[in-house]
Amino acid sequence: MKRQGLWAGIALIVLMLGVGGYGWLQQQIGAGSGGNGLTGGPIELPSTRGDFSLAELEEDQLAVVFFGYTYCPDVCPMSLAVVRRALAELDAADRERVVPLMISVDPERDTLERLAEYTGFFGDAFIGATGSEAQLEELAERYGVIWRRVETPESAMAYTIDHSSSLYLVDREGTILRRVLYSPAPHGLLSALGETL
Repeated sequence: MKRQGLWAGIALIVLMLGVGGYGWLQQQIGAGSGGNGLTGGPIELPSTRGDFSLAELEEDQLAVVFFGYTYCPDVCPMSLAVVRRALAELDAADRERVVPLMISVDPERDTLERLAEYTGFFGDAFIGATGSEAQLEELAERYGVIWRRVETPESAMAYTIDHSSSLYLVDREGTILRRVLYSPAPHGLLSALGETL
């Protein structure tokens, strides 16, 4: 009797893992097929390299766009490290075709100087950009980014920003070629880059 219960428990765990894995796979497939109905569109913001515009990318270039903020304790540095690792895996010619862009959703604290210092930790190719609240809200809506300020009066930071953490592969017209869900490993991003470069 105990053995039957053990086997039933194992079967239940395997079933749960299978259903969870299937759901994850469907989410990855859905995320990988373009923007999933997201508008995307132009990005024109003040940046660590002067005024940034997707339209200034070369025909064969794409931007890897990430929305975050420099005071983020975990997801943002991890995501930018993933981009750095993925870029390191590309050959030199493909690496030149990728423009990593972090858009800060914390314009109150993230000055261009701070963004330059922060993105500099990940490599010279990284660009930081931000804008007014109105610009960021409009961009967030077009790119399907969710973010909100969370007051933390007990913290020295005073507030944090809860935000979604996808990476967007975007061409010079602002077309979302791929949306890559958050992962601490570069495999998903490398796969998406391989399909789009």
